[in-house]
Amino acid sequence: MVNDEDAEYTVFLNDGSEHSAKVLASDPLNDIAILKIDAKDLPYLNFGDSDKLMPGQTAIAIGNPLLEFENSVSVGVVSGLGRSVVAGDRFGGFSEQLEGVIQTDAAINPGNSGGPLLNLNGEVIGVNVAVASAENIAFSIPANLVKQIFDSVKEHGKIVRAFLGIRYVQINEKMKEANNLSVDYGVLVSKGEKPEDLAVIPGSPADKAGLVENDIILEIDGKKLDGETSMARIISEKKVGDSIKLKMLSRGKEKTVTVRLEEMKNE
Repeated sequence: MVNDEDAEYTVFLNDGSEHSAKVLASDPLNDIAILKIDAKDLPYLNFGDSDKLMPGQTAIAIGNPLLEFENSVSVGVVSGLGRSVVAGDRFGGFSEQLEGVIQTDAAINPGNSGGPLLNLNGEVIGVNVAVASAENIAFSIPANLVKQIFDSVKEHGKIVRAFLGIRYVQINEKMKEANNLSVDYGVLVSKGEKPEDLAVIPGSPADKAGLVENDIILEIDGKKLDGETSMARIISEKKVGDSIKLKMLSRGKEKTVTVRLEEMKNE
């Protein structure tokens, strides 16, 4: 987990040297941190295109399992794509929802987190992030998302994230029946548990576009929000300044709204 602001990091190279690492930026939403060490002429890996991955494709994991067996290599396949999982630390004090992750059966153990998942060309297709309690089930953050974060820090010196400005809950069949809704998919614009957790953040792109509490967003850019396709995932792939089209139900009437995304401010 990268949410510990007081943590200190050290990078160990194959030649035995140790380097203190500076945290340039961290993204607790995706459990990714960008580190920098003071060294030159280091070898590096290239990113592969994780959008082109197919189930059954060979996946190679490299890491330091159990913090004891450095540079361990395990081989498996891409078992699934677009998974949504809840990952937590070993002590149960923190958990997070990770969406759109890669599932693999390559052996990944505690200590492998942060290591690369590679294809047969030696390209990084994911960053290992979590393991399930069952055997042969592990998860990696897709390389395209990691590259987007890396490029943002390289260009801006920070993580620049597109922002819509709503809170919401996913609609399913159970929620439809309990609330007499007309649809069993989409997301319902809804306030949070605390009084300050408003459904639509004042001054946000959503607010400017006229979205209000209890609106139901059915599609984004033609992609149906059915639980398999996550709103958070779609927004995370957009850039600041992008315009998106929302197909929605507002007071029972269907309409399409165009929203121009803005930069998320520091939380």
